[in-house]
Amino acid sequence: MTRRISVDPISRVEGHGKITLQQDENNEITQARLNIVEFRGFEKFIQGRPYWEVPVLVQRLCGICPVSHHLAAAKATDMLIGVKQLSPTAEKMRRLMHFGQILQSHALHFFHLSSPDLLFGYDDEVRHRNIVGLIKDFPELAKQGVLLRKYGQEVIRLTSGKRIHGTGAIPGGINKVLSTDERDFLLKDIDQMIEWALSAVGVFKTIYYEHPSYHQQFAMITSKMMSLVTADGALELYDGGLRVKTPDNNVIFDHQDPANYLDLINEHVEPWSYMKFPFLKSLGVEQGWYRVGPLARVNNCDFINTDLAEQERKEFKLLNEGLPVQSTLAYHWARLIELLHCVESIQQLLHDPDLTAGELTLKGHMQNTGIGVIEAPRGTLIHHYEINEEGLITKANLIVSTTHNNQAMNESIRHVASQYLSGNEITEPLLNQLEVAVRAYDPCLSCATHALGKMPLEVTLIDKEGKLLDRKYKSTQ
Repeated sequence: MTRRISVDPISRVEGHGKITLQQDENNEITQARLNIVEFRGFEKFIQGRPYWEVPVLVQRLCGICPVSHHLAAAKATDMLIGVKQLSPTAEKMRRLMHFGQILQSHALHFFHLSSPDLLFGYDDEVRHRNIVGLIKDFPELAKQGVLLRKYGQEVIRLTSGKRIHGTGAIPGGINKVLSTDERDFLLKDIDQMIEWALSAVGVFKTIYYEHPSYHQQFAMITSKMMSLVTADGALELYDGGLRVKTPDNNVIFDHQDPANYLDLINEHVEPWSYMKFPFLKSLGVEQGWYRVGPLARVNNCDFINTDLAEQERKEFKLLNEGLPVQSTLAYHWARLIELLHCVESIQQLLHDPDLTAGELTLKGHMQNTGIGVIEAPRGTLIHHYEINEEGLITKANLIVSTTHNNQAMNESIRHVASQYLSGNEITEPLLNQLEVAVRAYDPCLSCATHALGKMPLEVTLIDKEGKLLDRKYKSTQ
């Protein structure tokens, strides 16, 4: 005798997904899975569109991280038109846009989505464990979160034209610079943003140090980490080479050209999820899975090139005596270190005269393949396009950040299920711990759905009283 338990939908994440458990007659958990149940199909329906539309089209994947898709696609179209290096003005404007994107996304996730669990506990009442409860109990912290995110959105607006789904990045460059008034508008509040960003790191450190053993062990898994780094090993969010480290800090590969990602990464599918499972080709499906995102980036880099964030990185690295930190809840700490780094980087860029004048676009010789890779808020994002002689898209492949973390999220919920749920009567607070594990990765589930036709199809017919009249089931096995 077994029973099936479903957490549907997972709350306080972007997109739609569910967690399913199987429990035997002794209440032991025999299976735990993260299921992605929606399908988007962007890789298919952008085929036949002209390449110059892609940076605007693909960002409709998401309302939370559209700038990441916008910039990854723009980088791919740069390659399509043969531009290997943007003008200084274009690159710095794109970087500024990207820092604003990561700032607003990290602020949204920590303050609005995750902090209620961290501040109130997973067993707090549902009606209180949310942003409304945060506003009531921690009004100043909630205000800072809102204003940090608003500032990031203003950076996006002034660099891309709109807060959501802007048009600032185009093949070969950008279509606008900052006016002096726009620059001064952003400079006006930057010192306050740095103060609040530093305070946010302190808030999480306080939470972590109050219960260090819980934070170290909750949803604890050991994995390899992948991210971009600069040529000298610094944290890099816009460009760079791919680095993968093992849990004992050995490097599997380093400074690899992201355009060669197909030589490094492969994907497989499972019949119970629309999300693919990437893995390192050299290690295979079973051993080759890895994690991406803030935890991977802060672990992988040798240093951060802004002073305050670098100080915080050094303290963070002490958690595991210099080895890569593996605690899943440490994603939040790393995320806030990056938030601080982004605000510091915005301040530096705003004093750069290239932002207000310079060459906007460059041109080169057309080629039929374009690959753009960027570090989105949630991790490494890959856009790959191929075009025909008319400039129309013939093939598209997207590997988004959440997809890279697919296996890791499944491993984390299995750990939580076996440690906290197995052998117990299931309650809402216990089930919420599964969501806490997933939320640590800040998944964007709507971005990460691509394996069409790989899940069983079930259709049920129910009358107005709720009685089941008919059920049809089609398996893919």
